[in-house]
Amino acid sequence: MSVAIEASAAPRPAPDNLRRVKSAYPTWFFLPAAIIYGVLFLFPTIASLFFSLTRWTLFEAQFIGLDNFAQFFREPFLVKGLVNTLIYGFVTSGLKVVLGTLLALLLTSDIIGRGYLRAVVFFPTLVSTIGVGITFTVMMHPTNGIINEAISLFGIKGPGWLTDPRFALLSVALVDVWKGVGLATLIYIAGIVSIPRDYFEASKIDGASAWQNFWEITLPLLKPATITVVTLSLIGGLRSFDLIWAMTRGGPGFTSDVIASVIYKQYQAGFYGLSTAGNVVLFVMVAIIIVPISVFLNRREVEE
Repeated sequence: MSVAIEASAAPRPAPDNLRRVKSAYPTWFFLPAAIIYGVLFLFPTIASLFFSLTRWTLFEAQFIGLDNFAQFFREPFLVKGLVNTLIYGFVTSGLKVVLGTLLALLLTSDIIGRGYLRAVVFFPTLVSTIGVGITFTVMMHPTNGIINEAISLFGIKGPGWLTDPRFALLSVALVDVWKGVGLATLIYIAGIVSIPRDYFEASKIDGASAWQNFWEITLPLLKPATITVVTLSLIGGLRSFDLIWAMTRGGPGFTSDVIASVIYKQYQAGFYGLSTAGNVVLFVMVAIIIVPISVFLNRREVEE
């Protein structure tokens, strides 16, 4: 009797018409994105890898193996562009993180005209990069520029910001920071306002100072925002071209050249294979730097 009851209570297999049939219909929605991704990213990437191994023109390509890469690292000005790219990327990224954090703290405090100041800080992000480059080129003129004229009022002779090899690259980097710090500030503001007020109320009861609030509460909870700012600014700095080309064209000499400007110059000179190899070097360099940093920062965030 009990066996019959157990048998009747056992779940019965669903009829065939009620079974869920896995359909390929939803996957069709991915097809347009996959086609765009393949045409705009995968195909150009594979083509670049191939043409970097050739000496090519618009009409023919001759396979030469790794000769383009060997020549790339033999040329002093190409290696100089690689070093400048690293300097430019890390300087701009570091300054955007520091200044973005400080500005975000200021613009989330109780100050007069906070909304207006936020708009002022973010405004340079909306301006054309070429327009910014041309404007600051005029302002940084060694004799007639407004910056050196303002400095001269204090009896100081301003340097050649864009004509002196010692200052050219860093001058462009500072302009890049001025233009891009608004986006970093906006990300940090979003991170700060998302922190629950309960933490600060509890620390106030414990008698914590403003510095302790920042160091023990705000800074640790801003790690997601910091990861975003570091990743975006570092990628942008390593790939930067338009601002440098608008302000110095890589000069004086090759002192402010980065890989992107070197690649453009090689294309202009007709060395298409060498410039394509430079593109591959830039791609690999960005991947080697960004991927480990992102993995490390995200892993620390999860652990904490």
